Amino acid sequence: MKKIFNLGLTMVLIWVSSCNDDFLERLPETEIAVDNFFNTEEDLSIYINGLYNFPGFGIYFDDEATDNAATTGSREIKLIMTTEANSSTITSGWDWGQLRDINLFLENSGKASVTEDVRNHYNGVARFFRAQFYMEKIKRYSNVPWYDKVLTTDSEDLYKPSDPREVVVSKIFEDYQFAIDNVFESQPTGAVNKWVVLAYASRNALFEGTFRKYHDELNLQGSANAYLELASSYAKQIMDSGVFAVHNTGNPATDYYSLFISEDLGSNSEVIFSNIAVANVKNSGFSVTVFGNYEMSPTKDLVESYLMADGTYFSDQANADTMTFVEEFTDRDPRLSQTFSFPGWELINVTNYSAGVSNYVQQLNKNFTGYHQIKGFLNSVDQDYRNEVDAPILRYAEVLLNYAEAQAELGTLSQNVLDLTINHLRNRVGMPNLSMGIAPDPIQAGRYPGVNDPVLLEIRRERRVEFAQEGRRLDDLTRWKGGKLMEKEPVGMYFPGLGRYDLTGDGEDDIILIDATETVPEPDNRETNGLGVTLIYYRAGNVGDDVDVYLTNGTSGNVIATPERGTFEEPKHYYRPISASEVTLNPSLEQVFGWE
Repeated sequence: MKKIFNLGLTMVLIWVSSCNDDFLERLPETEIAVDNFFNTEEDLSIYINGLYNFPGFGIYFDDEATDNAATTGSREIKLIMTTEANSSTITSGWDWGQLRDINLFLENSGKASVTEDVRNHYNGVARFFRAQFYMEKIKRYSNVPWYDKVLTTDSEDLYKPSDPREVVVSKIFEDYQFAIDNVFESQPTGAVNKWVVLAYASRNALFEGTFRKYHDELNLQGSANAYLELASSYAKQIMDSGVFAVHNTGNPATDYYSLFISEDLGSNSEVIFSNIAVANVKNSGFSVTVFGNYEMSPTKDLVESYLMADGTYFSDQANADTMTFVEEFTDRDPRLSQTFSFPGWELINVTNYSAGVSNYVQQLNKNFTGYHQIKGFLNSVDQDYRNEVDAPILRYAEVLLNYAEAQAELGTLSQNVLDLTINHLRNRVGMPNLSMGIAPDPIQAGRYPGVNDPVLLEIRRERRVEFAQEGRRLDDLTRWKGGKLMEKEPVGMYFPGLGRYDLTGDGEDDIILIDATETVPEPDNRETNGLGVTLIYYRAGNVGDDVDVYLTNGTSGNVIATPERGTFEEPKHYYRPISASEVTLNPSLEQVFGWE
């Protein structure tokens, strides 16, 4: 289905997609004379559009190097954990160009000949972007300088020390509140409205509340509940509005998956904000590498987090540790098979992957756990379609989970809250309801030893499952003080020994594992299955052997993805260093928690 836009929105898309980065660098001084701009609503709108910097299809890669996905690629957290990282090697993040652009707008928007409510709407959007900007800085550095005015090259404040986290976060939520009070509810698809502001404010209030609660190195536990209450309040405002609903057409096998392959999320009841794609105008940014060959490999730990279809824990199964690929996808939460390729899944002729349509056989020498991601993978050869698919950046599902988690952390959770939130998500995929008084899962409890509430543990599971491979995991582990979970070496599917295996679930063998000492036969001499299809051969062995597949026990065990995960040092690795070059320029800046 092709999108139809009015001219104004199309021009916004062209503007944002083609010149956003340059705009942020050039706009204030070199391309627009301030004295001759900021006169009309069109001026305000054009400037604000240049501040848009929402994520896109990259969200489907952003769980890499967490406990959700291994990667052979470069990720900051991986570099930190596996090297002697310091302020000379971790240098990104200390950039202030967008803040200057935001403050320039706020200093000049008063000149425009517009009504006060229109001016406050645009100021609200600008302050929303300032809150977003500073929240990302707080997540990295904890303490940062607060600037709410444009600085010049001779401003003394360029050399001020960082302001305390408490001061900056208070300013952030002043900005959010102004935006909530003034940004219009109704805006064109793809534009910031009140609901976008509330959703992000809820997300970040939950981050700050839980971060303060679980990170005793800050000594801010006493103020944690204030932010948890804000997270709950912001989420409840969206819930009470009646504007959004969980996407549920009564098709539990496809409704969840359809959110990630849609050409028109603007009409989806669950999507609060999407990064809109228009073929040949602003393409989606889709990459076939999201499927998982070579770089990204989802982990068995994530696969095991999904419940059984009857709501029981996977860990309760007698042979949970030794299930083969076909067995572990049987009778599970339907979201598992709507996130990862499952036995019998068909791969359409996609460049570099396959020819024709077939029951896909996992390529163990390309995907290093055996689990391929289909969430965000556009299984089509239609290039216009692949360019047209939107990315769901804010979903109502997150609002519901924010509310449930905040209520649980505040000690005010009830069955009614679960029914209003998590059970809507479970109902979408035909899963049993979550109930108060549930018995704890010892595996889940082991992941989070600081949590004694079994229901809160299940809320965390629900969040991991619902948002698997959508880029939320690192933030969640950070705020829960769960960084040590990323030390676990990622492994993949299990093989009890050498021999033949069915990976498509049709009862016919597809691959054969042979010993490292054996030689793969010539094509004409290879074994076939009952359908006459030639088996795929893999030589199996230990890490370091000249083989195709590493197994934990050499000739049996789990596929090994990327060994040597490294060490997560607490609390240091929950923060980032200020680049050494920046500290040289401003010696008043101080590193936190052991960074040098």
